Amino acid sequence: MLTGATGFVGQAILEKLLADYPSTRMTLLIRPKGSLTGQARLKSLLRKPVFSKWRERVGQDEVDRSMTERISVVESSMGSVASLPDDLDVLIHSASTVSFDPPIDEAFKTNVGGAVGLYEALLRTGSDPHVVHVSTAYVGGINKGTAVEASLNHTIDWRTEMEAAVAARAQVEASSRRPEVLRKLIAQARLDNGKVGPHAVAVAAEVGRSEWVTKRLVDYGRIRAQSVGWADVYSFTKSMSERVAEQLWAGNGHRLSVVRPAIIESALRHPFPGWIDGFKVADPLIIAYGRGLVPEFPGLPDSILDIIPVDIVVNATLGVSANPPAVGDPQYYHLSSGGRNPLTFRDIYENVLKYFRANPIPDDQGGHIRAPYWAFPGPRAINRTLRTGERTNKLLQRTLLRLPSTATTRNLQRAASARQSDLDLLRAYSDLYQNYTQAEIIYDDSKTAALNNTLPAGERERFGFDATEIDWDHYLQEVHFPAVTTLMRTFSSRPRAKARGEKPLPHNENAAAIFDLEGTVLASNVIEQYLWVRLASLDKSKWPGEIANLVSSLPRYLAADRRDRGEFIRTFVRRYEGVDEAALRELIHDTVGDVLLQRMRPEAIRQIRKHKEAGHRTILVTGAIDVLAEPFSSLFDEVVASTMHSQNGIWTGYLSKPPLVDEARAAWLRLYAEREGIDLSKSYAYGDSHADRAWLELVGNPQAVNPDAALFSHASTKHWRIHQWTDHNHSRIDTVSELLRAPRLPARLSAPPVPAQPAQPSAQNPSTAVPSAKETNS
Repeated sequence: MLTGATGFVGQAILEKLLADYPSTRMTLLIRPKGSLTGQARLKSLLRKPVFSKWRERVGQDEVDRSMTERISVVESSMGSVASLPDDLDVLIHSASTVSFDPPIDEAFKTNVGGAVGLYEALLRTGSDPHVVHVSTAYVGGINKGTAVEASLNHTIDWRTEMEAAVAARAQVEASSRRPEVLRKLIAQARLDNGKVGPHAVAVAAEVGRSEWVTKRLVDYGRIRAQSVGWADVYSFTKSMSERVAEQLWAGNGHRLSVVRPAIIESALRHPFPGWIDGFKVADPLIIAYGRGLVPEFPGLPDSILDIIPVDIVVNATLGVSANPPAVGDPQYYHLSSGGRNPLTFRDIYENVLKYFRANPIPDDQGGHIRAPYWAFPGPRAINRTLRTGERTNKLLQRTLLRLPSTATTRNLQRAASARQSDLDLLRAYSDLYQNYTQAEIIYDDSKTAALNNTLPAGERERFGFDATEIDWDHYLQEVHFPAVTTLMRTFSSRPRAKARGEKPLPHNENAAAIFDLEGTVLASNVIEQYLWVRLASLDKSKWPGEIANLVSSLPRYLAADRRDRGEFIRTFVRRYEGVDEAALRELIHDTVGDVLLQRMRPEAIRQIRKHKEAGHRTILVTGAIDVLAEPFSSLFDEVVASTMHSQNGIWTGYLSKPPLVDEARAAWLRLYAEREGIDLSKSYAYGDSHADRAWLELVGNPQAVNPDAALFSHASTKHWRIHQWTDHNHSRIDTVSELLRAPRLPARLSAPPVPAQPAQPSAQNPSTAVPSAKETNS
C-alpha cells in the first residue's frame, strides 16, 4: 500500500513499481478532490510525464489492465481512514505537507494527525505489514556535527503538542477579535480603503484579521519548533510523526523502518534524466538567481546542501521495503549525499553561475540577464542590507501614494512595486532557505550504504541507491539545471492575455459603458468647475480675491477628499448656497458650458463614440451637480448626477440626496443593471480615483484612466487596463482668456447674496446671485 501517490515521491514510487515490479499489486490511498473521485484522480495521474516511458513500452491495453487488476484505490483522507485491506505486505507512508511554514494547526493535522489516523486504521485490520515511514533528514534539527541513523533523542510528547497546536487556532481566533487588535486593523483598512466606502473598509478589516490569524499561527509553529530544537514546523511535525509510528505501530509489536530523505530533486536516471514534477526545494532559488533577483544570499559557503535525486530515494525506499527489520527493532536510513559525496553551498553557487553565464535567461528588452557574482559577506551583513532596502522602499511607496498622480509618479510606482516584489522574494527565500544554507549538520548514511551493497552487482544500476555515484558537475550542468529551466520556460510560455492595443469593441446591446466625469471624461474637477462658474459671474476686478479665497480653503477640501469623496462633495457644494438655479443654468448655457466641453479629453470622446457604435449603452455618472453635467448630455444615452436642494428656486447649499460616489454608485449600478437588463460582466467602466474602485470592480472590463496612486496600484495588481489620456487642446490660460472676453452676466446674477446660514436648509432671505467665497465661508 502507498500513501501520497499523487505527490512527487509517491508518483515516482508508483511508476517504479509499475515499470520494474510487474507482479506487484498496489493499494493507493487517494483523497477525492472536488468532484473527482480517487479513481478518477488515478486515471489522470497515469497520464503524467513520469509514466510516459512505461506507457510507451507496455501500451494502452496494459495500462488499462494495470488500473483494474494491479491497482486498487481506497478513497479517504489521511485524518479519517475508514478501513484498509487486511492482506497488506508492505505499507509505504509518504503523504505529508511539504510546506515549511504552514499554520501550526494545519501542519500538525496533516503530518501528525494523518499518521495517527493511518496507523490506527492499520491496527484495526489486525494485519502485520512492514511499514516504511517516509520522513525527512531534517528531523535532525538545528544540531551541529553528524546525525546518526537512529531514533531521535528527545522527550517531546506528540500528543501534548498536537493538542496545543489544534487549540492554538481557537486561541488566536479569539485574540484576533479583541478590541485593541480590531482597532488597529480598522485603522489600517480605513487608511487604505476609506475612499472606496465603509463596506470596503469592513471587508479589508476582516481580510486583515484573517491574515493576522494565519501569520500568528505560522509564527506559533516556527517559534515552537525553534524552542525545542527544530528549524521550522515542517521538520518539527515530521519528527513528531516518527514518534507516532514508533509508538502506535512498532510499539504494538509490528515491524517499522523509517527513511529520511534530504532535499529531493530531479531524477538522475529513471524514469528519465531530469524528470521533476514542479519546482522543489532548491529550484525557486536557482531560478531567482538566474533571473538576477538574488544579488547576494545569507548562506555559508562551506555549508553542506544535501541534495539527493528522486530515483535514488525511490530505489532506497523500495530496498528498505524488501528488507524488514525484526519486531521491536525499528531501523532508520538517511537517504542523503552529504556524508560521502558532499556538495557545499559554494559548489552549488559556482555551478549555477557557470550554467547561467553559458545559458542566460532572456530579459524583457530582447537581451539577456547576467547572473550576479556572490561575495558571501555573511548572513548578518546581507540581512542588514535587506532590512534597509525594505524600509527605504516602503517609505517611497507611502510617499508616492500621497503625491498627485502623473505619468512620472506612475512610472515611479511601477519601479517601486517591482522593487518591492524583488525584496519580498529575497526576504521569503532568505527566511525559507537560511536554515538549510547555513546548516552545519552531516547525515551519516552508513546503514543505507550497507543495504545498497547487498544488491547483486548486476542489479545496482537498475535498483541501486549509492549517492557516491553522483557526478555533481554532470548532474547539475547536464541534468538538473536544464530540467528546472525548461520547467520555468514551460510556465512562462503558457498562454497569457495579449497586450491589449486598439481593437474594435464587441457589439452587444446588453452591455453598458459607464464613465465618471471629473478626471476621466473631463480634464477638470469639481473645484475647477466652480471656479469657471464663479469667475464668469464676477467683475474682473474681484477675480484675485475669489481665487485667493478658494486657494485658502483647498487644504480643508483636500483633507475631506482624502477621507471620503461624499464628504468632500457635501463640504464643497456649500459654496453654492444662495445661488439662483435658473440664472446658473443660463450661465452654463451661454458661457461656462462651452468652457467645460473644451476641457474634455479627446480620447474620451473617441471612446464614447466607439461604445455607441458597438451598441453599448453609454452612461455618465458623476457626483457633481446636474447643472454642470448638462453640457455633456448629448454625448451619452443617460446622465446621472447629484441635485441640489432648493427653496423657491434658490439653492440652500445642501444636496437633495446623497451623492452617487464610491459604494453608493456601485449599489446604484447593480440596481440599474438589474432593472435595464444590462450584463455587467460584458460591460465597461472608466474611472480615475480610488473612490471609483467599488463600481469599477462590478464590470467585466474595468478601465483606469489617468488613475490616482492608490487606484493605479490596485489596477496594476488586478491587471486592469490602464489608460494615459491627454488633457485636452484647450489650456486653462485659454479658458481664462475666453472668460475675459465674455460679456458680463445679467444684473440679477450680480446682486449680493444673503450670508450663508450654517444650520438646516431655510427659505429665508433667498439670493438671486452666485455668492462670493468670502460670504459663504463666513
